[in-house]
Amino acid sequence: MTDDGTTTAGAAGTLGYEQARDELIEVVRRLEAGGTTLEESLALWERGEELAKVCRHWLEGARARLDAALAGPADPQENGGGTTADSG
Repeated sequence: MTDDGTTTAGAAGTLGYEQARDELIEVVRRLEAGGTTLEESLALWERGEELAKVCRHWLEGARARLDAALAGPADPQENGGGTTADSG
């Protein structure tokens, strides 16, 4: 993992939201259970941060798509595309 986010960007392209979320849940469970060395705990924490970024990326993308769908026209025909004012 690098500080410039290249690992996260790569992971975002390969992990779906549900995969990242499920793995993040497992990482948190392992950290909360304890019994790991300091090095293992740090590695788990770093992986958790990466997975959280992947989840956040997916959620932000979903939010942007919803916002765009709500802001845009639902059907071009409803916005004057199917009027007959010129025919009569």
